[in-house]
Amino acid sequence: TSYVFLLTSSYRDGAIKNAIYMNIIIYMEDGCMGRHARKSGESNIYHVMLRGINRQEIFEDREDEDKFLTLLDEYKLRCGFAVYGYCLMNNHVHLLLHGARNPCICRIGDTEVELGPGESLSQAIKRLGVSYVMFFNRKYARTGHLFQDRFKSEPIDGDPYFLMALRYIHRNPIKAGICAQPEAYYASSYREYIGASPVLHTDVDFALSILSREELIAYTNEDTSDCFIDIPEKVRHKSDAEIRDYLVKQHNITSAAAFQALDRPTRNRLLQEMYARGAAVTQISRITGCSRTIIYRTIKTKKE
Repeated sequence: TSYVFLLTSSYRDGAIKNAIYMNIIIYMEDGCMGRHARKSGESNIYHVMLRGINRQEIFEDREDEDKFLTLLDEYKLRCGFAVYGYCLMNNHVHLLLHGARNPCICRIGDTEVELGPGESLSQAIKRLGVSYVMFFNRKYARTGHLFQDRFKSEPIDGDPYFLMALRYIHRNPIKAGICAQPEAYYASSYREYIGASPVLHTDVDFALSILSREELIAYTNEDTSDCFIDIPEKVRHKSDAEIRDYLVKQHNITSAAAFQALDRPTRNRLLQEMYARGAAVTQISRITGCSRTIIYRTIKTKKE
């Protein structure tokens, strides 16, 4: 009853609506499920990973990536944590974060909540996720969850382990076969470390106090088998040419107009097949001419 009262009250008071709503979501997802406590590290530095539910695409274009980074900046300031590294992949995010060492006041709108060092980082990441989901769902006219379960985290203690984690994060696009060099990937903090980005979301000084910029570049470019928390690479995302080749060879579909002339059951089946084969929603929309809303609805229908 108290939860219903809080939610109802939040709509009467616009100033705290979002703060209370987010607190209720976080409490229901974390506090009421009886989950195990997260591991804590002496350094208070953590490798954090958020992933899309059922490998759902969580970034469809650069605007989505920029929005996530803007929110990351906002919550970093509100909750007092440091960002040492990030990499935004199509369906998951890697973050290297340093939680506040002392209890701090986390400001959400006009609401202030005092949080302990570990709690501050955990709550901030949850709120960051909720804020991004609200943006994503509004933009793409969808509803429901976007991230799978709660985020994963791993304590990072000691400079060698920290450097390995940072290298692993920066080399994630190479591991996925997206690019050959880490600096070629836009949504990564590596570009900030080498001075190739005009905007800084990352607190680069800590890593650069351990290695010089030249040493960090050489260290990152070492081909290693570093292993940290990750998700299985189900399939590398296909290129437009590969998807078009599949449509031509398997289904004799040579254009977007030909695809749109298909009957609805056939169209929906092929949309689902392309997504299952590793095509991103933006690619499918670009190649077939179908709107993202239709594609999302078709994919969701199959999952249900």
